[in-house]
Amino acid sequence: MEKVFKSAWGEVIALIAGILFSLAFAPFDLPILIFIALALFRVLLVGLSNKRALLRGFFFGLGIFGLGVSWVFVSMVVNTETSYAIPLLMTLFYCSFWAIFPALFGYFFVKLTSSQAKTNPLFLFAGLWTLIEYIRGEWILSGFPWLQVAYSQLDSPFAGFIPVFGSYGTGFIVVILATLFAETCINKTKIMTLLVIFPLLILGGQTLKYIDWTHVSGDPLKVTLIQGNIAQKDKWALENRNTTLKQYYDDSANHWDSDVIIWPETAIPAYYAEVKEDYLVPLQQEAIQNNTDIITSLPYKDKEEKLYNAVLVLGKTPGMYKKIHLLPFGEYLPWQPISGYILGLMDIRLGKFNPGAMDQPLLKVAGYPIVTSICYEDAFGEQSIRNIEQARFLVNVTNDGWFDGSIEPYQHMQIARMRALEAGRYLLRATNTGVTAVVSEKGKIIKQAPLRKRHSLTSSIKPMSGLTPYSRIGDKTIILFIFLILIWQIVRINLRDCEKTAIS
Repeated sequence: MEKVFKSAWGEVIALIAGILFSLAFAPFDLPILIFIALALFRVLLVGLSNKRALLRGFFFGLGIFGLGVSWVFVSMVVNTETSYAIPLLMTLFYCSFWAIFPALFGYFFVKLTSSQAKTNPLFLFAGLWTLIEYIRGEWILSGFPWLQVAYSQLDSPFAGFIPVFGSYGTGFIVVILATLFAETCINKTKIMTLLVIFPLLILGGQTLKYIDWTHVSGDPLKVTLIQGNIAQKDKWALENRNTTLKQYYDDSANHWDSDVIIWPETAIPAYYAEVKEDYLVPLQQEAIQNNTDIITSLPYKDKEEKLYNAVLVLGKTPGMYKKIHLLPFGEYLPWQPISGYILGLMDIRLGKFNPGAMDQPLLKVAGYPIVTSICYEDAFGEQSIRNIEQARFLVNVTNDGWFDGSIEPYQHMQIARMRALEAGRYLLRATNTGVTAVVSEKGKIIKQAPLRKRHSLTSSIKPMSGLTPYSRIGDKTIILFIFLILIWQIVRINLRDCEKTAIS
């Protein structure tokens, strides 16, 4: 087996391990595979040169993202009539770009462990993996926190660690355990360590799931989420505008008894100024008369002609939230002019939005402050705990119509559930085509609308107060701790190398 792993078959096995990694996430939901994939990858790095580890890590990443973000291809062809050639090349390029990060992990891990000094790879492997996940998830192209280890464990005992340590801290724990499985195969003396740590982590995570970090702080609210199910190719056609506006009004008018009614991202296919007087003002007055708040979304252009993706509250306490964290290649184009030229060839026209201010006040609905996010923003943990102490629940509006028929809506819902669990708050998530759902403070889906159908989802939620440990410390504290552990491991390696050099 060792000869097979060191041959070219090792790259093939790494690719398969990457595919197993992706199968741990929604909609496949096989969380145990994350341990198998990471353990196998760790074994595949044994005895490699730095360059070979770089290549093997790339194949591992290609397996992860080749399956895990295959929806990029769907987004480029579902609403266009272009040929498949350019979208296929663009998808391959996109997946290859993100595969660079597991490749860099493989290179640096092997480089650090190739020292003659005896090292403990558990913390080194887990720390380096988590740090690279953080860099990919928060810094590169404004962050791409997709397919991060912890998301695969939302329905496992390890979910108990999420409101304590967040996604990065929980991922660190999961990778430690996966590495321990691998080290048991490499070094049989680790069996006793595995037999002790494995049940302790399972028991610890399961026990933490029963702790209520937050508490109810108000009467239950009746909420209705409107899923319009309007195809992306029809959404912005001018001839469809009035039909769309009427559809959302009619669906809402059937639920004036709800405390809150929520429409999905850019439910109104027009600029704010174009529909203010004839549509929004009458809707605002009717919402007040029925003692209801409507949360809707539309593009907003200010006096300086700057364009924003916005959420609007219509009711007794009107307000607007402007999206802060913009989606690359969706709301702005990096890598210009190349990206603009290629998307132009495919006849894909994207908006040129501006980010909203970081210090925007919380919107208020049904008398309670809320944390609002638009689409992709729910992938960022620290943004979702912004002013969370004042907020009583979370609201996310999304349009995943670009990815209709792919695995992306399921993955996105999984990510959104993580935010509810981290914050200890109910989450109301209204989408255009799915997945529209109400999520409890424990990260569980209470009620869900059928995918790709026009539907009005009505449920009840409880306003919550209090803070989870994660809400108090955030990601940066966790990452600093992991970074210090990693530095400590590297210093130990260098000190032992120096000692051996001095002795010799």
